[in-house]
Amino acid sequence: MEGLRACLAFILGADVPEGDGVHFYGQWLAERNLGLVPIGDVATFAWPGYWIGRIDERAVLMYGSPSGPVDPALAGRVPDAGWLVSQLDLYLGLTHPYGLAAGAGTVEALLVAPDAEAPMARVSSASAIAGQGLEGDRYGAGRGTFSGRGRGYQLTLVAAEALEEAGVSWEEARRNVVTRGIDLNALVGKPFRIGSVECIARRLAEPCAHLERLTRPGIMRPLVHRAGLRADIVTGGLIEVGATVSEWTSTS
Repeated sequence: MEGLRACLAFILGADVPEGDGVHFYGQWLAERNLGLVPIGDVATFAWPGYWIGRIDERAVLMYGSPSGPVDPALAGRVPDAGWLVSQLDLYLGLTHPYGLAAGAGTVEALLVAPDAEAPMARVSSASAIAGQGLEGDRYGAGRGTFSGRGRGYQLTLVAAEALEEAGVSWEEARRNVVTRGIDLNALVGKPFRIGSVECIARRLAEPCAHLERLTRPGIMRPLVHRAGLRADIVTGGLIEVGATVSEWTSTS
């Protein structure tokens, strides 16, 4: 949608990458504890601050209570859709919401499933394919529940410590890589390595109703902010149980 990047840059007061529409920017914002909240009735929405409306397929800044377009050339026009930029969790804040130092850890387990909703199976090693996922896994084959929905669906990780405290098995968590000793949340938005495989952490893999439906009621609450990490694979290779997991830069 034309103008969306400019609207976000103005609201955030920061550089915003080029992307393709609301879906892309919703995922990009999630790396920063932010999201785009759809507005149900834009004609009556009143917000004493900036929000984004859509007029003639163009994103425009809206402001005020009652609200109107900031651009005087659009005065009196009513958007046909709108979004509010909001924090995902007010408690976490916006400056390093997920932590600073991840430290290092190891791969405790590897799990794959051949198709969406199929049982997870433990393996001792798996080939990571750049831009796709793990060989033998539903996301690597493009058959996952969320396949084709943007960034962060190639690889998932979760901490063994979080699962143990929540009483959730590795298979129930439905993540590919179970780690121990590293603060996965602090990797959000950063490059990291699993052995020689280079990845980039996109956002938290928060629990959802889909996970609860496949496991058991009540599993969501103890895993909020602790259900792992969504990542993409930059450089492929073999991942093995026992491999080191750590933050990585080109000068490391």
